Amino acid sequence: MQGILLIDKPADWTSFDAVNYIRKQVAMAESKKPKAIKVGHTGTLDPFATGLLILLIGKAYTRRAGEFSKLDKTYEVTMQLGASSNTGDPEGQIELINGRQPDKLEIQKALGKFVGLIDQIPPAYSAIKIEGQRAYHLARTGQQVDLKPRQVKVNSLKLISYDYPAVKLIADVSTGTYIRALVEDIGKNLGVGAYTRNLRRIKIGKFKIKESEKLSPNLIDAVKLIE
Repeated sequence: MQGILLIDKPADWTSFDAVNYIRKQVAMAESKKPKAIKVGHTGTLDPFATGLLILLIGKAYTRRAGEFSKLDKTYEVTMQLGASSNTGDPEGQIELINGRQPDKLEIQKALGKFVGLIDQIPPAYSAIKIEGQRAYHLARTGQQVDLKPRQVKVNSLKLISYDYPAVKLIADVSTGTYIRALVEDIGKNLGVGAYTRNLRRIKIGKFKIKESEKLSPNLIDAVKLIE
């Protein structure tokens, strides 16, 4: 079996969980052992996040992973103002920072400062490798995580609604952009702190969340061939 499968990843699943789930389905359909089946994803989603995940099935498609991983991505984001998280999301240790409530105009101005090419330091709790080890492994064991800034592009940040402490945005960004880091930087710019409370990926390149499938026992029927 060869092709592409668009998944709507639920919360609390890792990207590898989704890969493993589909690998088992393909293996059963082809009467093979799961380890003999090639399935890969093209860009992780944090366990707390939901939304679009592109899975590639078969050697001809998994070889194209780099092609899909370079595509721009669009997210629905909820920022939680007034606090920070050591992981940048609700799963970390939450610390209250500042109870001041910025007005809507102040938030819009802050968002504007982060549109375009920006330098971003990836989160300590990320899958980036440091001397062969994942950064999040080092962070979880209390070791120093020294990540260098890198340039990413924020194509647009659209304010959808603001009801303190929740700021809802649509963020369209280049590959390699960490939304958790972006939200933290916006919170620092506002002087009140912020972390990502909710995150949902709704688009990758031309692929949209409305084209995706919920996890179910018969997902392989939705595998598509594309050029």
